[in-house]
Amino acid sequence: MKKSFLGFVLIFFVVTTISPAQQVPPTAAVQPALGTISFPNSCAKAAQPAFLTGMALLHSFQYGAAEKSFAEATHTDPACAVAYWGMAMTTYHPIWEGANDKGLARGRAFLEKASNTAPAAGREREYVSALSIIFEEGRSADDRLARYSNAMAGLSRKYPEDGEAAAFYALSLLALPGKENGTATRKEAIAILTRLSAAQPEHPGAVHYLIHAADTSELAPLGLEAARRYAKVAPDSSHALHMPSHIFVRLGLWQESIDSNLAAAAAAAEATKQQMGEAHYQFHALDFLDYSYLQTGEESKARQVVADLNKVPGSTPKETTNVRLNLTSRNLLELHRWNEALMLAPEGDHYYQQVIYALHTIAAARTGDAKTAEENFRQMKKAFKSSGRDGKLEDYRRKEAEAWLDYAKGKKDKALQHMRAAAEMQEKRDPGGFHVPAREMLADLLLELHKPAEAADEYESVLKVIPGRFNAVYGAARALELAGKTGQAAKYYAQLRQACAPGADREELRNAKVVAAGN
Repeated sequence: MKKSFLGFVLIFFVVTTISPAQQVPPTAAVQPALGTISFPNSCAKAAQPAFLTGMALLHSFQYGAAEKSFAEATHTDPACAVAYWGMAMTTYHPIWEGANDKGLARGRAFLEKASNTAPAAGREREYVSALSIIFEEGRSADDRLARYSNAMAGLSRKYPEDGEAAAFYALSLLALPGKENGTATRKEAIAILTRLSAAQPEHPGAVHYLIHAADTSELAPLGLEAARRYAKVAPDSSHALHMPSHIFVRLGLWQESIDSNLAAAAAAAEATKQQMGEAHYQFHALDFLDYSYLQTGEESKARQVVADLNKVPGSTPKETTNVRLNLTSRNLLELHRWNEALMLAPEGDHYYQQVIYALHTIAAARTGDAKTAEENFRQMKKAFKSSGRDGKLEDYRRKEAEAWLDYAKGKKDKALQHMRAAAEMQEKRDPGGFHVPAREMLADLLLELHKPAEAADEYESVLKVIPGRFNAVYGAARALELAGKTGQAAKYYAQLRQACAPGADREELRNAKVVAAGN
């Protein structure tokens, strides 16, 4: 251990082993099973449980609950400067939405308290100094993120035994501007976090951030071990229960995703009732749950998720409406319920109005109504122009709608050109996201244009990125069947049946059963 650590209170705190005799503040004891944190610091011994609970919560992105624990540490020990640093950390959310002006102002105020509070040891001052970069005024967010990452790299090198420096440095790499999908940067973070996880197996940040780093179709296998451990490391964090499903959906492990998100949604609801969480944690789990049910053929259960959204505690009508529109529009697109899609009213934020108009354009085109498709495409563009910078529909989704409009108007070559462009745009962003893949739509379009062999190739391309995706498996089977390749088609139909839950009720499965009976 570094010489500058001498004189610190050294505590290796396992959050799962708090006893009543320790008189831990109530807010620190609400969610005890959060992992193990080793963070030598200069705070009073009585403040350690609350402070380290805050650290564990912070690593699981339970920001509101973490702030409460850090605040409890300052009440116990007003000289606990590093707890004010912790409170500042909760106001900026890397790889989420960052911080708005109000959050930045709160963070600066917390850091000012940290700087003015004594005593604070040298390493703690360095943490405060590094974080201050994020809250500087007069510099761009991109510049601040890059400089903060460099500062954390320096701390990690200076204190190689400090797991917190390593964890926060790896997280800073994932937040670097323009590098969200950079494979080299992600691999660097994975290497750091793999070493940290080996040294501190119960560290919640090590497994959590590794999952985020591996959250691409290419890297997901590198995150599977962490995914299967994180919920065991921090079972009292709803986010820890949910996060493994980021890897599960990448690898087509649908039932594991369902199990993960059922537990996460229940835990999030309970945390919100206890005022230790917010509605968005439950909504996020329900988003993954809904999508995973569709992939196991359980349409009724996916629809029930949407029907139950108004039961989420702590949500506002606006939040509920936006989530409902997101899930409903995706479900109808996944299920090809075109007439039902045309009945979905455009509402919610500007972004979701664009989503609905794009859905209407596709639905009308798929039913042969070029006039309605064109009118909705115009409305989509109008809503796009009216929306703010952060509320604009993704370029590839607008291109998808344009391609289907071309198809409805009989412009076959142009439709294919636009859909291929949409697929390329999406794959640069994230080929394994939660929207219907543009490449799958390309396959659908080729099937509509009576090109089943080409369609089969595109469906199979989707499956290389998203293994076991229901529509791509079914589409490949149907395309191969139409192309006269019945043997290959039968294998896909069999794969579809095996992947689906016993109570699966999607109508495509009826055709799969007919094919099976015929063989």
